[in-house]
Amino acid sequence: MDISVDKLIDDVSASLERYIAEKGIDNPSIVGIHTGGVWVAQRLHKNLNIANPLGSLNISFYRDDFTQIGLHPRVTPSELPFEVDGQHLLLVDDVIMSGRTIRAALNELFDYGRPASVTLITLVSLEGRELPVQPDLCGTEMKLDKGTQIKLEGPEPLRLICRESS
Repeated sequence: MDISVDKLIDDVSASLERYIAEKGIDNPSIVGIHTGGVWVAQRLHKNLNIANPLGSLNISFYRDDFTQIGLHPRVTPSELPFEVDGQHLLLVDDVIMSGRTIRAALNELFDYGRPASVTLITLVSLEGRELPVQPDLCGTEMKLDKGTQIKLEGPEPLRLICRESS
């Protein structure tokens, strides 16, 4: 499987630009979910010339499975260098499958305040939702064979890698 991440990001950037204009969103803030979502958010932030600083979320403490899989020994803090209350947020992740990462990200965002809106953007949307969470904008939708996972590797270059689950 050979998917051009650069092309996906360019396509999402163009769609996002139209979306922002159609919705009349002024001065949005971009928030990437650690790590792959931050890499994609950095590129979108640059492509769209967003004035507000880039935010990042590390949802480790908000996951519903950390009691089963444990915490990464070096959890980095989230950074939201802007006011969340009343802000139009563009929430970015690399791959969405079950919806659980997005649920955790929304929980954390609302701990910071009440945004005016949250637009969910992802490079890849996979089948297998466990929660009713769908991206507003997506680079591509995919169905993977059972036992296969997809992951964004980076930060330079960004590459989508498929591998067998362990």
